Amino acid sequence: VLSLIPPETQGTIVDLGSGWGNMAIHFAKLFPHCQVIGYETSLVPYYFSKIWAFFDRTPNLKFVRRNFFKVHLSQNSLVYCYLYPGAMKELVKKFDEELNPGTIVISSTFSLPTWEPVKILEVKDLYN
Repeated sequence: VLSLIPPETQGTIVDLGSGWGNMAIHFAKLFPHCQVIGYETSLVPYYFSKIWAFFDRTPNLKFVRRNFFKVHLSQNSLVYCYLYPGAMKELVKKFDEELNPGTIVISSTFSLPTWEPVKILEVKDLYN
């Protein structure tokens, strides 16, 4: 996934449903010039992420315990999501309404219905 992101990416990167924080921390390390925000509502993964980020000393990273459907996404340059198909279906409308032209959207495993991908990267895992 990280190889898909142009190295010249600027601005804010968000991880919608950041879980345990793994991808958000990788984004923050790879793009130290970008602000990275991980949104997570589940209490245990959220606190785990906060603790990991504290000990990892990644100043451009923050985790927010908030429902990302209630966050306006227009100020972001890259949006990453690894969510179940129902959430992806709901995100299509939100993305269509809020994302600016040129915003990079990376979806892991599950597609955004009605969107045509620019690139598909297949990996040898449970879901291919």
